[in-house]
Amino acid sequence: MQLVSEDIIYVGVDDKQIDLFEGMYNVPRGVTYNSYVIKDKKTAVVDTVDAAFEKEWLKNVEKALGGAQPDYLIVQHMEPDHSACIAAFVKKYPQVTVVGNKSTFVMLEEFFGKDVADNRMVVNDGGELSLGKHELKFVFAPMVHWPEVMFTYDKTLSLLFSADAFGKFGASDDDGGWTDEARRYYIGIVGKYGAQVKGVLSKLSAYPLTTVAPLHGPVLSGDALASAVQSYVKWSGYEPETDGTLIAYTSVYGHTKKAALLLAEELESKGEQVKVVDLARDDWAECVAQAFRYSKLVIATTTYNAEIFPAAREFIDRLVERNYQNHTVAFVENGTWAPVCAKQMRARFEKCKNLTFAQTEVKIRAALNAESEAQIKALAAELNSLGK
Repeated sequence: MQLVSEDIIYVGVDDKQIDLFEGMYNVPRGVTYNSYVIKDKKTAVVDTVDAAFEKEWLKNVEKALGGAQPDYLIVQHMEPDHSACIAAFVKKYPQVTVVGNKSTFVMLEEFFGKDVADNRMVVNDGGELSLGKHELKFVFAPMVHWPEVMFTYDKTLSLLFSADAFGKFGASDDDGGWTDEARRYYIGIVGKYGAQVKGVLSKLSAYPLTTVAPLHGPVLSGDALASAVQSYVKWSGYEPETDGTLIAYTSVYGHTKKAALLLAEELESKGEQVKVVDLARDDWAECVAQAFRYSKLVIATTTYNAEIFPAAREFIDRLVERNYQNHTVAFVENGTWAPVCAKQMRARFEKCKNLTFAQTEVKIRAALNAESEAQIKALAAELNSLGK
């Protein structure tokens, strides 16, 4: 059994069979569904796991309890990858009291019906529960990223059970580090709710934190926790992490790709940090996350059926949906007889706040020529000058 502390036991599971998280995010390295047992005079279980792992999880909990009966099941988040085993748990331990807020129990009935969890404790924001040595405080975190979400703060250990906050993609043996997969997770799933994340971070600033135990990914402490909090401050404020340029392109016959690579070469020759992604082939969630990471974004694409090429259009819509802001955006358009997509791309960003658009627009008619190559060099010079 994995210990979080002397009397907090990790009872979560790894999911390495999953192909798409939430039906849309590629997770080639799997994902964890975390759950915890707090052993004290009173015993509490914090969250359950996905339905596919019900038997494994119940065995983990039984082993951690060591023959004891649980007093409380704390439900921080009703998304099914964390709540699916509530009914099975209550059936096995009918004396248990389910702890949640008013919204929790509305959703509980929607998922399971009214005959689940007769023993209930409805808590308010800031409400407390004593297990003995462990004094728990509930911190509501609505829309991070569902309305019923709450965190559980262990005042005794300065430990925060943080629901989906500070989570990441990747099973427990994923050695790829926290930041990249946490960024992809946060921007993809929580990114729209930066204001709400900022609000709960402000709440948490009143609490000393030594450890954070999320519902996905590793338990964080020390330097790893400090770095994660710093990342969340940036992400929730829509602040770029890296001064550099993401070039996101689509290309039908290779000409737009050639333009994108030429722009990358020009920028790199000026000392600019550059990343190039193919919107039609690279993981879309990673492309979106990198657009938030870099301070400048260039979208290079073609006019297709008098519209924006579909992969580029979807990319822009996903940025807008997640409140993309505080970045510089530039366009490279290609169209053999009617290049019109740059104007349309700019229009799609109208809902975004605090975007700066580059003055230089590159227009390619079919293939690069001296005129469009000169425009690319001018765009590189303009982008390189920004922030200098």
